[in-house]
Amino acid sequence: MDNQLQRLFLMTITLLLIAPPAWSQQPKEEDTENRKTKELLTSSPQKPTALSQNPSQTLIQVTGVRLETTDKGIEVILETTQGDKLQPVNKSDDNNYIVDIPNAQLRLSSGDTFRQENPVKDITSVTVSNFDANTIRVMVTGEASTPQVELFDSDEGLIFTVAPIASTTQTPPTSETPPEPTAESQEPIELVVTGEQDGYRIPDASTATKTDTPIRDIPQSIQVIPREVLQDQGIIRVNDALQNVSGANNAGYYQGFSEYLSLRGFGADTYRDGIRSYQNYGGFLETADIERIEVLKGPASVLFGDAQPGGLVNLVSKQPLNQPFYSFEGTVGSFSTYRGAIDLSGPINQQQTVLYRFNAFYENAGSFRDFVNSDRLFFAPKLQLALSPNTTLTLDGVRLDETRTADDGLVAIGNRPANLPRDRFLGEPFQNVEIDVTNFSYLLNHKFNDQWSITNSFRAQFVNLARYYPLRDSLDEETGELSRLRYFSERKDNAYSTQTNVVGKFSTGSIKHQLLFGFEYTKITEDGTFGDFTPYPSINIFNPIYSRLEYPRQGIIDFFRNDNLDKYGFYFQDQIDLLTNLKLLAGGRFDIFEQTRSERNLGEEKQEFEQSDSNFSPRLGIVYQPTQNISLYASYTTSFEPTFATGRNGDGSPFKPETGRQFEVGVKADISSNLSATLALYDLRKQNVAADDPNSSDPNDQIQTGEQTSRGIEFDLAGEILPGWKVIGSYGYIDSFVSQDTTGLEGRRRDNVPKHTASLWTTYEFQKGSLQGFGLGLGVYFVGDRFGDLDNSYILPSYVRTDAALFYQRDNWKAAINLRNLFNTEYFLGSDGGRLQVQPGAPFSVSGTLSIEF
Repeated sequence: MDNQLQRLFLMTITLLLIAPPAWSQQPKEEDTENRKTKELLTSSPQKPTALSQNPSQTLIQVTGVRLETTDKGIEVILETTQGDKLQPVNKSDDNNYIVDIPNAQLRLSSGDTFRQENPVKDITSVTVSNFDANTIRVMVTGEASTPQVELFDSDEGLIFTVAPIASTTQTPPTSETPPEPTAESQEPIELVVTGEQDGYRIPDASTATKTDTPIRDIPQSIQVIPREVLQDQGIIRVNDALQNVSGANNAGYYQGFSEYLSLRGFGADTYRDGIRSYQNYGGFLETADIERIEVLKGPASVLFGDAQPGGLVNLVSKQPLNQPFYSFEGTVGSFSTYRGAIDLSGPINQQQTVLYRFNAFYENAGSFRDFVNSDRLFFAPKLQLALSPNTTLTLDGVRLDETRTADDGLVAIGNRPANLPRDRFLGEPFQNVEIDVTNFSYLLNHKFNDQWSITNSFRAQFVNLARYYPLRDSLDEETGELSRLRYFSERKDNAYSTQTNVVGKFSTGSIKHQLLFGFEYTKITEDGTFGDFTPYPSINIFNPIYSRLEYPRQGIIDFFRNDNLDKYGFYFQDQIDLLTNLKLLAGGRFDIFEQTRSERNLGEEKQEFEQSDSNFSPRLGIVYQPTQNISLYASYTTSFEPTFATGRNGDGSPFKPETGRQFEVGVKADISSNLSATLALYDLRKQNVAADDPNSSDPNDQIQTGEQTSRGIEFDLAGEILPGWKVIGSYGYIDSFVSQDTTGLEGRRRDNVPKHTASLWTTYEFQKGSLQGFGLGLGVYFVGDRFGDLDNSYILPSYVRTDAALFYQRDNWKAAINLRNLFNTEYFLGSDGGRLQVQPGAPFSVSGTLSIEF
């Protein structure tokens, strides 16, 4: 084991041994009812341990939790077919009434937690979650005192009736003595727990805070794309999924092989379960094993370290289930597209302490572009072990093998993309990109008590990338002759990341805190070899004749490069409830970066570069909730991203890190329990931007010229308007330009950033009658005109694209037809920031999918 890995191992073990203070704050609860009454009060208020009570008992699955309004108030219903078999145990403390339900597990399509803030007057929140691998916890929090709770079961499941108790006249109930109703509580507020979270609205997210927090309590814009949206739209690529988010822009692919994600006019980074993913450096980002996509807009360095200012996209993976689940899916589509996928899950042992999940697919596809095709194989096994009632270990693996044609798209002539057929291919039929990605990770989660927990995660990522195709060099716009250079490269990128987070909840007087302390270490290595860039036969874009002249791969290698990067991050965060309707979020992170790079041309001496950087990234935000359904917020966030170790000014000094800062204000509204909206205004600026040096004859020389700005307005809407009618929509206005510059670019609009974008996707599924199970979907997407380069020399025209879907689901199977670009609109996704790579959008296409679940 080398020194770096030894250091990584020792740091991980040391942090696992950290034990925070164990002061606790234990909640409480109680029940009875007048229908089919069920005893909830027991002689022991202690937390049940399902395994110790009955190791052989099968866990009961609760598949839904929802809130329903009645003439008396609100009902909260836990949906299960075995409600009569649940044996709740109650306890209470302060304003919290708690019910622990052993031998049960919550399995919602949206995750492991249901939460509703301020459902009725005097009730602050209702939360249903998996307390551990074998216990469901229901917590009802009163505003002034512990609520009075009654319980009964029905054909729907387990039902709670909750009544608030006035703090001035009532004594909080104990687990031994249920309180007598008073005048204030004669009319109970019924809460029937049915919190099924299927649909387009997801109320909670972890990306912004690294804790499960209601989105309405987060002072920053965050949008969630649930699995159901991906399925309804027939989407399998992350970049395509972002069409549902305001401020996001799909600019196509960079150099024909890697995805580029953009938010609010700047680049965005990709994460998987909270850890940086390096897959998009070489492969398309897949959704086969993804449960939802959380999009955090704006700088996020406070918790994630070095990051682009646009934001981040966190892919939340599917988790193992405690009940057998088997899904098989097949898709056939236009351009000879064939894809088959499986999703398997369930318990491995009778006690259900070992769960698994396995996702896999194989895809073979052509393209609307001549000579372009792809072949992809993916599988992702996952194993979850309940080491104890309070400790779980999840082991995760991902493997992707991909071979496809590198495609740089079309070119620009004059002030527009060239007038060429969109299927025109300007490469060579033999050119390709070969990628294999392997990830191994674990997540260890331990709860010390109800208030304190610790998580430790580790991921090793290995990306091998080989590119073999002629590079475009220059274009004679009059003759159409496109000159090219021979090119071949191989890269091996390895990344090792570990992070430890400690979360604690406590109160200082009436003020509640949720503290987060964390440490992260990442080591990245890259070994690359590159071709000699000698001339290759040109091609005429108006009358292409392919030379088909293959050249030796290894025989043209003449440049070698090695990179090493070590990153250390220490961060803290405090989520503070100053009042029930006033919340403060404050945090900061200190990062240290150490970079080395070595370069060598064949036959020349090796050149060495070193650079060290450090940075402190603060964040401050506030949320005020004047009513139960409205959140007003404001925030200040920052970002930090080191430059490459070879970046140098004219005097030889290294470049400063690029930094970003954002001011944001907004409002979040829960229009109903199933429909929410966000309106945000922001001013986002990126400093220390590198640009070509106008005083140098070398086109590779750059200087840090100043600042680029994006400011705008965003609106997002997601949820269910009426039963069966779901919608997700967005509008974004971005004024993105060069705000400070010394090279003549000041005032120019940023390339590939439209001023206006809008999207609307809606589906309706018939709920009754002979058409029950049949549904329709319709989507409209507008992208305004954009400049294709920072010189603003040509325009990518605006467009409107229309998609549609038809589906029918019955029992355990579903058939769907997705129609993309229904009216065959010609459009362009974006460019690489120059004039030689312009990506055309796909024409009308059809795909059909048949899936079955057991």
